[in-house]
Amino acid sequence: MRRIRAVAAGALTTVALLGLAAPRAGATGAGDTPDRAVTAPATLDTLSRFFARDGAAAAARDARPRIDGRAVPVRVLSPDFVAGKAGAPVARVVFHAATAVAADGRKASVWTVRRGAAGWQVVNIATGDDEVRYAVEGARRLPGGTVFREPQIDAWYVHRGTQVLPLDADARRAVGADGTTLAAYRHRVRAAYGDKLPGSVYAKEGRAGGYGTPAAPPGTAAASATAAGAAAAAPGNPFPAGPAAAAAAATAAVAAALAGFLARRRHRRRA
Repeated sequence: MRRIRAVAAGALTTVALLGLAAPRAGATGAGDTPDRAVTAPATLDTLSRFFARDGAAAAARDARPRIDGRAVPVRVLSPDFVAGKAGAPVARVVFHAATAVAADGRKASVWTVRRGAAGWQVVNIATGDDEVRYAVEGARRLPGGTVFREPQIDAWYVHRGTQVLPLDADARRAVGADGTTLAAYRHRVRAAYGDKLPGSVYAKEGRAGGYGTPAAPPGTAAASATAAGAAAAAPGNPFPAGPAAAAAAATAAVAAALAGFLARRRHRRRA
């Protein structure tokens, strides 16, 4: 099972979900680009602790991890696309991710989001390199395409024009080994999630249905966010708001986006 640690105060909902302790505020990197945030000394220090906590070999315990390559945008299925809004892209950017490598070769994905004047900040670290690996695989399979994830079933795809191709076993089960058309894919996700969009009876009643997450504990940043942010983070919403939400609701929106990304975590099956 993928190990994920929330590392910023704005992701306290995810921390509560996983039972992990959040570090002190300001303990993670920040910068004017995702790459500067993930290579900041504070981020590398946090990565060292992350790898050690995750069972690093004694010989590599004191070795500093490195960042391998550039950060990539990570997109997830868009509720506007599911709703059939004209011109809506199939997916939206939720965060950026870069691959960190420990001295013994283990990998982790470092997630960053932009928080207004504060710049790009690290909000999560997850074992493995799914985000960058699927970005590379998507570029190989369909050059110029858009790689995205359908978080409700933990499936990765690449899309260009009218074509949608699967990148992992979950996606192949959903659309077949040869992929599908964009129109057929929209029909499938609309049938699956069309009645669960924000504002739906499903969302208002808080019926998680396998997609929702626990509410933030009282007193956390997410719990004290504005009403707009709280609505975005509500249980039962399979399409939580991304980090581009209004500044007043940014804390809850980021927490909700990360929680939605984790909602269906299970033992990973390699493509």
